[in-house]
Amino acid sequence: GRNVNYARVDARELPELLRALLLALLLTPAAQAHSSSLVMPETYHSGTCFPWNLPTPGRAIRGGIALSWCAALDQGVADREDRGPQSDFGGAGRCSRRKGRACRRGRSASTQDPSFGAAPGPGPRREELGIPDELTGETTSAAGSMSHQRSGSRLFAVANQKGGVGKTTTTVNLGAGLAELGWRVLIIDLDPQGNATTGLGVEARNFDNSIYDVLLHEFPMEDCIEPTNLKNLFLVPATIDLAGAEIELVASMSRELRLKRAVEPVVDDFAFVFIDCPPSLGLLTVNGLAAASEVLVPIQCEYYALEGLGQLLRSVDLVRANLNPALELSTIVLTMYDGRTKLADQVAGEVRKHFGDKVCQTVIPRSVRVSEAPSFGEPVTVHDPHSTGAVAYRALAVELSGGPA
Repeated sequence: GRNVNYARVDARELPELLRALLLALLLTPAAQAHSSSLVMPETYHSGTCFPWNLPTPGRAIRGGIALSWCAALDQGVADREDRGPQSDFGGAGRCSRRKGRACRRGRSASTQDPSFGAAPGPGPRREELGIPDELTGETTSAAGSMSHQRSGSRLFAVANQKGGVGKTTTTVNLGAGLAELGWRVLIIDLDPQGNATTGLGVEARNFDNSIYDVLLHEFPMEDCIEPTNLKNLFLVPATIDLAGAEIELVASMSRELRLKRAVEPVVDDFAFVFIDCPPSLGLLTVNGLAAASEVLVPIQCEYYALEGLGQLLRSVDLVRANLNPALELSTIVLTMYDGRTKLADQVAGEVRKHFGDKVCQTVIPRSVRVSEAPSFGEPVTVHDPHSTGAVAYRALAVELSGGPA
């Protein structure tokens, strides 16, 4: 004989009420006594909510880190009430059957992306790259930001024997970013595929001599330098003839030092020289390492990119010991970072743990614009200046150079 008061509940509120009830059951004293056997979701770690002890159902207690799940639930219910009876919880409005999939797709886009439907702005900021602050260098100290800056001309060999990690992409776009800052940049395409040449819009029919003639026929390098469409950016192009250079160089005297002798007369005319090495540890790569003073290693944020890194480091040590005592591994660039995966964070963390300050704070995110820019024969900084890839490569150029010339 108890009097029971029944309250009318909107059917759309049932999911929220059921979740609150489940949370209450999990946090009863009996459940807390056996909490060691429970695996609580991460959303409960930020605070503790006791809806039965508080005047307002679902009212949250702050646990010192963030607002608890109950407060987020209350906010969601309040938002739904503000939108009125014609709106769905968490959605931008009901979708009729006639509108179908397109409406639901548009609704999900509008709820997940705050900028959906907004007018285009001047381009993404650093925090919009989808990269954690500890990877972008937003919180880097002044001393840490100076670790990659040097004085005088700098000659980099961009090397990694694994293909597809972003060697040519980093060479072209980093060179373009430095040229925009006013530094004179020379890119030497040492890859028989010639991707750096085509990526800068230089066609084979527009030049007579290439890096092949420099290595095999000892042509002066200054006669092979070609201008590009970007001010301050120059290129020593490569052709398919370079594919046979390793075999032809076998019988040559001091074959490992051909490129070093050729680049010495021109290196002082440029602030930065980048040698785009092929994805191997053959004679062409050895020539690039012997000619350079620093090694820049792009590392894709995936597991396979780490496997061959030890072999590359051993090759650098051998070249340093036998051919180029001044060679040092100074710069590591993390490329193709995907903030949606934990693997990218784990790879970045492992690389930073082992190499420390050698790893650039700026991380290059995975971007469609970066991938499609070579098909137009231009760097991504020209193809789409406001894309995440262009913003990241400009930030990398500033980190490497310290700013405008």
